[in-house]
Amino acid sequence: MSMNTNQMPWEDRPAGCKDVVWRCSKNPIIPRDLLPTSNSIFNSAVVSFKEGFAGVFRCDDRNRRMALHVGFSDDAINWKINEEPLRFQCDNLEIGEWVYGYDPRVCLIEGRYYVTWCNGYHGPTIGVAWTDDFVTFHQEENAFLPYNRNGVMFPVKINGNFAMVSRPSDTGHTPFGDIFYSESPDLVYWGKHRHVMAPAPFEQSAWQCMKIGAGPTPIETEEGWLMIYHGVLHSCNGYVYSFGSAILDRDEPWKVKYRSGQYLLSPQKAYECMGDVPNVCFPCAALHDSETGQIAIYYGCADTVTGLAFGYIPEIIEFTKRTSII
Repeated sequence: MSMNTNQMPWEDRPAGCKDVVWRCSKNPIIPRDLLPTSNSIFNSAVVSFKEGFAGVFRCDDRNRRMALHVGFSDDAINWKINEEPLRFQCDNLEIGEWVYGYDPRVCLIEGRYYVTWCNGYHGPTIGVAWTDDFVTFHQEENAFLPYNRNGVMFPVKINGNFAMVSRPSDTGHTPFGDIFYSESPDLVYWGKHRHVMAPAPFEQSAWQCMKIGAGPTPIETEEGWLMIYHGVLHSCNGYVYSFGSAILDRDEPWKVKYRSGQYLLSPQKAYECMGDVPNVCFPCAALHDSETGQIAIYYGCADTVTGLAFGYIPEIIEFTKRTSII
């Protein structure tokens, strides 16, 4: 596990709480209208940066356009988000032409912060960029052909290559989705595609029976890579997004060792059940501390606001193994 050198947010498990993951008492920590023109702020990514924290946030405006904004915080709870949208620097005008961007992730790899997001290029694909100061962002080639979503990079190179998991999809609100793994030597050519895992059978684990997708940057542990991921149930009243956990092989991350049959968190609070898209808990980022085992998971709530949940990595690993459907 990498060490978070800054003081990450934390609240102890509430008295009487038996859950493996519990919600922050300040939820939602980011309201939908933090910016003067924002309709919603959700599905965003935060990391430790210098003496505090930085992030890339999905801020849909009141035209209902999907945009990315940079933000900073001293405590990773109270955020100041730039009013001007993030614009990437790109040498290739065709690739760099902005259409839309949403659901970002940020991953520190060898001293650079890499941003991946769902990028509009003749349909949704995975955009890739890097920054070292959260001011200038250098856009690389799109990682994959359309259509793809939920591109999440690993924090170290695997077999000497950059590594990413993603979910091939379609033009719309995809009614399917498996997680795949890919590698790249140069952030231009992606290959060595491997299947990671598919939605679970409805009879076995219904919360993740329609589609799944990776969430925060995977965390390296003694058991393997801890991957928090979302799963979707197609209920009689629409989609329900919850999240659970899996442990991937450390050297061959496309091989799943354990996978939680139960969810870690599902839409139950008012701010998760009511909003622009009801019944959504969608994790995109996590801060963690290797010494204490503490983890703070950031998740989008009802596609409207941003929530925070806490847990202990060893307990999540035990939960993943104990409830595993593999």
